[in-house]
Amino acid sequence: MNPTSPLKFAANLSWLYTELPFLDRFQAAARDGFQGVECLFPHEHPESEIRARLRDLGLALVLFNAAPGDWAAGERGLASLDGREADFQASVLKALDLARRLACPRVHLMAGLCALDDRPRALATYEQRLAWAADQAASAGLVVMIEPINPRDMPGYLLNRQADAQALVQRIGSPHLQVQLDLYHCQIVEGDITQQLRQALPTGRVGHLQIAAVPDRGEPDAGELHYPHVFAELRALRWEGWIGCEYRPRQRGPGGTSAGLNWLRDATASKEGSP
Repeated sequence: MNPTSPLKFAANLSWLYTELPFLDRFQAAARDGFQGVECLFPHEHPESEIRARLRDLGLALVLFNAAPGDWAAGERGLASLDGREADFQASVLKALDLARRLACPRVHLMAGLCALDDRPRALATYEQRLAWAADQAASAGLVVMIEPINPRDMPGYLLNRQADAQALVQRIGSPHLQVQLDLYHCQIVEGDITQQLRQALPTGRVGHLQIAAVPDRGEPDAGELHYPHVFAELRALRWEGWIGCEYRPRQRGPGGTSAGLNWLRDATASKEGSP
């Protein structure tokens, strides 16, 4: 990647433009200059309508989550849950099939929650099921993702640290399993973002990034994580993947997302002389 070329940002339509019905958010994102979008659970909406909006607006769907189990009942993924292998496998196969039809290259598989004393069993189950999922993704020509999530926002989530995710992907050894590096979660759990990026991105095991301010999870233009530096670092590292905008706009109500996009205009401008 040329260091003066713009980074690629994808609007997370489950977090942005929430004053609009979900299917209307595609047009809002395209109007604001996004060329890619991501979302949590597209299976909750008519596939034909999503496909039509992607086609008509020239948008790429770059990531979504497989069904995580019973979200309303508190489930946050099936990949490590005891006795749920059949449910997990069904969710993976359905998600990969949907991703193929929507031309989406990546599917995130949520790990699930577990009690502290159940972690050894849960981790063993998780690794076994991810190896199976990576094989299914290979057959489909797609990639499945795992994401460390901070325990403050999601208490009890199995996977919290980048080193654990990287080691797991390395052990399984499939290019069809990659890490989703959310800088918001990483800053809360570990910090040292510059070194995290310098260590992780050259391995090729990171397939997608996500961003939000810390600590308020607002636009990436305030807080303790200085995103102008982060974006310069990504240019220096020749990051060519997508950067998902999974944040909560500080201005609520109609037009709130659009009003908070000055950071995006700055970040996507070519940076002559950037490292």
